[in-house]
Amino acid sequence: MIQPERIQPCNDRPIQKGRYFLYWMQASQRAVFNHALEYSIRQANELNKPVVVLFGITDRFPEANERHYAFMLQGLREVREGLDQRGIQFVVLHKSPELAAVQFSKDASMVVTDAGYLRIQKEWRYHVAKNASCPVVQLESDVIVPVSVASDREAYSAAVLRPRIKKHLKRYLVPLKETPVRKDSLGFRFNSLDVQNVKGLLNKLSLDRSVCPVKTFHGGWKDAMRLLDAFIMDKLKYYKDLRNDPGTDYGSHMSPYLHFGQISPLDIALKVSQARGRAKAAKEAYLEELVVRRELSMNFVHYNPNYDAYEALPDWAKKTLKVHEKDKREYLYNLQAWEQARTHDPYWNAAQREMVITGKMHNYIRMYWGKKILEWSKTPEDAYRTALHLNNKYELDGRDPNGFAGVAWCFGKHDRAWPERPIFGKVRYMNAAGLRRKFDIETYVRRVDALSKGSFE
Repeated sequence: MIQPERIQPCNDRPIQKGRYFLYWMQASQRAVFNHALEYSIRQANELNKPVVVLFGITDRFPEANERHYAFMLQGLREVREGLDQRGIQFVVLHKSPELAAVQFSKDASMVVTDAGYLRIQKEWRYHVAKNASCPVVQLESDVIVPVSVASDREAYSAAVLRPRIKKHLKRYLVPLKETPVRKDSLGFRFNSLDVQNVKGLLNKLSLDRSVCPVKTFHGGWKDAMRLLDAFIMDKLKYYKDLRNDPGTDYGSHMSPYLHFGQISPLDIALKVSQARGRAKAAKEAYLEELVVRRELSMNFVHYNPNYDAYEALPDWAKKTLKVHEKDKREYLYNLQAWEQARTHDPYWNAAQREMVITGKMHNYIRMYWGKKILEWSKTPEDAYRTALHLNNKYELDGRDPNGFAGVAWCFGKHDRAWPERPIFGKVRYMNAAGLRRKFDIETYVRRVDALSKGSFE
């Protein structure tokens, strides 16, 4: 089922007599459970036209580096295989995505694309809608409830958005039926990059090579499904009680795959909610993170133009941090010390090293990591820039609504005022004593040490 609310016309041009229907793929990088792809196929079938899928690669995506591109290209290799099996031509161009889409729109009856909420994603889609010679339609395929359906404005907190999302869940939490392709497009001949040779293509791109690809996670739908199946089978039943313990590994590890659109959040939600023999409370705890918290971040970047800046914080947080800006800091570190994990705190250092090595950090320790950057930086504005820089540089799911919202949360976003204290003011505080009290945090440090040596404990 494709609900009408997911379909957003971007211009009012009439369908033209093109050679194909074009799905301009960017955010939803997958050949399964993809509303934009299925809509393209259904529309093309009605006019007995083939579908061509286009992906444009720019080697200048803001703050992206070789680590991110390698993971993305691993996924695109699987996209090609999946589309081939469905009789759909996949064209990959080394060209800025919006320019590639306008170029291919000249021979298209319609351009269909997926939704993106970041500034650059919106700019790309606006450019295509304005310059394409045919209709342009956008579908939201990377959220459960479309952002504008859940709320028509920025939500102050999860408590505000949660009931609005839950009100619509029954309507949107339904399977997406795969549509058979009536007319294939494999006979078309286009100049396309070879995504089968990931290493070779990486070498051809002019990338920031300051951060190397990771060995811990491999991009693509197949690996995402393998991790998801393992999570549901072995970890879901413990998720509610053990998800926050950094010393254990009870997360699903879906965030990198969700960031690149390599797996559908709808697919994940359905599999988790339908898992047999798993406690309702465990399922609800996971769906709270996947649906409410994740879509709160989409709401944030969609409605707040300052989502990647300190100005995005609520007024109370900026005011209280300003009042305490001159408070004495016991420790102060510069960017080099942060980046190289050279602080006095073994827990913070372990968190930073985990992120640098694996491209991912345990969710709970990620909050502690951000809070300590605030505490040990000269000003809260400096801390905010540092946290965003490190998160976006090393995390596979960096440069993502979740990442922008997560950093902002460490500074008071989507949270309430707490009892006042030095440096933090009324912003929520976290400390090492709390980690030791709640968890066997030394186990976490040893696990990261083992990763640093190239082995696992």
